[in-house]
Amino acid sequence: MNKVGRFEKVSYEQFATDIKDVFPDFSEDNVREMYDGIKLPKRATAGSAGNDFFVPMDITLEPGQSIKVPTGIRVRINPGWWLGCFPRSGLGFKYRIQLDNTVGVIDSDYYNAKNEGHIMLKITNDSRDGKTLQLKSGDAFAQGIFLIYGITYDDDVESTRTGGLGSTD
Repeated sequence: MNKVGRFEKVSYEQFATDIKDVFPDFSEDNVREMYDGIKLPKRATAGSAGNDFFVPMDITLEPGQSIKVPTGIRVRINPGWWLGCFPRSGLGFKYRIQLDNTVGVIDSDYYNAKNEGHIMLKITNDSRDGKTLQLKSGDAFAQGIFLIYGITYDDDVESTRTGGLGSTD
């Protein structure tokens, strides 16, 4: 099995900045409690391809609602690999939960971005059956799968990432 990455927590300061962007009313104590409770992604079984990501707070989404989830996680990835982020299969099947960008693409150089490579996943409950999605802090909601990629023979890119999400366009 290829070992190509390592999950880590972002700094408390980065997490607090990003959480307060989504939840401006959270107190310092709420943010600290969430940060201290962050679980690193992990595989559920020896045969699992995906590393489960866990929500750091309780979430309730009515059908049609979306939320950006600051996971508190960053990942160091070997060159030549990337991390694909997807909804957990069971949540997709039951609630039609979706990532708003369909697949999260975490490049190996995102780790060094200005936002510390903080992985944020925006999810939508697209239930057509009127089902409300309820997740408790620590519940698995997404999965990340390490994938290899190739480049063209004439590739000559030498620039490096400085910004965070969406910074390369």
